[in-house]
Amino acid sequence: MRKQLLLILSVILLSVCFPINGQTAQQLPPSVPESVVFAGQKIKFDRADLRERMDRELIAFTYSHNMSTLMIKRANRLFPQIEPILQRMGVPDDLKYLMVIESNLDPQAVSGAGAAGLWQFTQATGRAYGLEVNANIDERYNTVKATEAACRYLLEAYGKYGNWMTVAASYNGGQQGMDRRIEAQHTKDGLDMWLVDETSRYMFRILAAKMMFEDPGKFGFRFKTEDLYPYIPIKEQIKITDPVEDLVKFAEDHKITYADLKRANLWLRESKLNNKSHRTYYIDIPDVKAEHYNPSKTKVHNPAWVK
Repeated sequence: MRKQLLLILSVILLSVCFPINGQTAQQLPPSVPESVVFAGQKIKFDRADLRERMDRELIAFTYSHNMSTLMIKRANRLFPQIEPILQRMGVPDDLKYLMVIESNLDPQAVSGAGAAGLWQFTQATGRAYGLEVNANIDERYNTVKATEAACRYLLEAYGKYGNWMTVAASYNGGQQGMDRRIEAQHTKDGLDMWLVDETSRYMFRILAAKMMFEDPGKFGFRFKTEDLYPYIPIKEQIKITDPVEDLVKFAEDHKITYADLKRANLWLRESKLNNKSHRTYYIDIPDVKAEHYNPSKTKVHNPAWVK
């Protein structure tokens, strides 16, 4: 019994004295700031419930070491792809943090409710905003098309609510549910509404994510250039208007493996592309040479991540 106790104490001591993945056990969460600017809106934490709700999420991000670490590593690959789409579609850049908390920046994420991809569309919502979703093709996994669909949803919701925090809450709880609460509670500001806990937390998780991505050091996260994941460029796009009976052979014909093809085109859900209706698709051919890289030469998207 004494040996077991000594072993437990030794493990605790080691966890306190030595960093794990660049973080230490002594790290305290950042204090709740006076305010945060999100999508041009200044949000003050000068009310008890707002301050405490924000504090809860800052604590969660600080101590969720494995997921917080992975999100920043993945962001180095994904933000350069996502940010230009948001800008082109007229959506504030801060809305990318909605994607962060939806999927933890895992392009293959699937929720228990069947929502999929970076933006976690359900099948019905994905189709409603222009995505093809079936057993053969699932554009919820197409980074560009899913982001464009998310932008269409966000802009539609903003046209209705005129408040980006309310828009974020509607992304989690649905516009119909938000409409009912607005009518019942006589306010369009999601921060002033009584919402289910998941949706209530959702807004503050987005704000906490923004704070962490802008300054990971405040949360105890330290990265080197080689820690971040690089963007793998696309060598070419192949226009497809006919069925492709064998994607393995298609990959070989373009001097890549089937695995390379699938990683670059997660929306291809089977080993063939049916395309009986002769729609136009674009299949990405990755630059496989770029997959072999010097980690110390990784392009850093945000200098704050390695300062």
